[in-house]
Amino acid sequence: AAMQSRRHSLTPASPGTQRELLSLHFGPTDRGRKVYIQASLHADELPGMLVAHHLRRQLSRLEAAGALQGEIVLVPMANPIGVSQRVLGRMVGRFALAEGENFNRYYADLAAATAERLFNDHGHGATPTLAQARAALVAAAAALPETTELGSLRRCLLGLAVDADYVLDLHCDNESVIHLYAATPQWSQVEPLARAVGAEVSLLATDSGDDPFDEACSLLWSRLNRAWQSRGGGADAWPQACVAVTLELRGVCDVSHELAQADSAAIVHWLTHIGLIDAPARPLPELRHPPTPLAGSIPLVAPVGGVLVHLLPVGSQVQTGAAIAEVIDVLADQVQRLHAPCDGVLYAREDGRWVHAGMTVAKIAGAEAIRSGKLLSA
Repeated sequence: AAMQSRRHSLTPASPGTQRELLSLHFGPTDRGRKVYIQASLHADELPGMLVAHHLRRQLSRLEAAGALQGEIVLVPMANPIGVSQRVLGRMVGRFALAEGENFNRYYADLAAATAERLFNDHGHGATPTLAQARAALVAAAAALPETTELGSLRRCLLGLAVDADYVLDLHCDNESVIHLYAATPQWSQVEPLARAVGAEVSLLATDSGDDPFDEACSLLWSRLNRAWQSRGGGADAWPQACVAVTLELRGVCDVSHELAQADSAAIVHWLTHIGLIDAPARPLPELRHPPTPLAGSIPLVAPVGGVLVHLLPVGSQVQTGAAIAEVIDVLADQVQRLHAPCDGVLYAREDGRWVHAGMTVAKIAGAEAIRSGKLLSA
């Protein structure tokens, strides 16, 4: 078999315009196993797009050799809207200019609509199979009543991912080491990926708020089980059948063939480990750091505006009170030093060197869950 390319037309925002999403489909679809991987949903986060370029070639070779043991869907450029957004010469890839919304928020909860479909098709007879539930999810995603171009993009991405066993959303931070976000109950299934890619930090939460893409997938089955039960179906009708991870591939400027080839090879190593690729098993590297709660990731906020000077490289293990950065007001000739609020790994920092008061300039992954409420940045 050979890779299949599929083009998905988005709803045109206005006459004379038409954007489309490309999905690449590898491997046999009759094995009941599927992995979905997308890159650059935040369109200016490009390390993942280059990884997808290398991964596409590697998967094509593996498919030609008959080594793929399940379906792998790769979306190498997940945001055709964002890649075309430029304001005054600068790319704006995180937010949709038309709506002001983050491209990675507000993904639909398909549970109620899917439970209704399953109930209409099967009644209170035997519990529908996992395959039937997945088909209903895909149908529910396709039926989402989106009217905007942005809505049609979200609908399309969700429809490609909801029936997968694993979902990988490739992002990056401003300046950072490799890290990931995952669901707390899924850590045992996520750990092999964290080890394969060499994640320095693994941030776990059950529901971080605002429905990012990965959580729309990872929370899906517990939500569907609840919706099915509320319609009179049995409890825990289906397993937690989708493990979803947001993988942050370092910083915005970490776009090189050397890094992308290594990351692509690490993803192939992981795919081999979970049985999607038939190849000799190699041991996974040791985990770099134990997982920590997303609620323990503490932002370092600039109390004043000025020139930002970082004092430590990303990946530094820091103690409470360590000097992390300085903000310098050259008019008042004042230096404001920022200190670590907790012990942990300095895993990300601002890439701009001018900050305003109230901006996050760095993030430290601590072991203690201190924050509550919505846990993601804008």
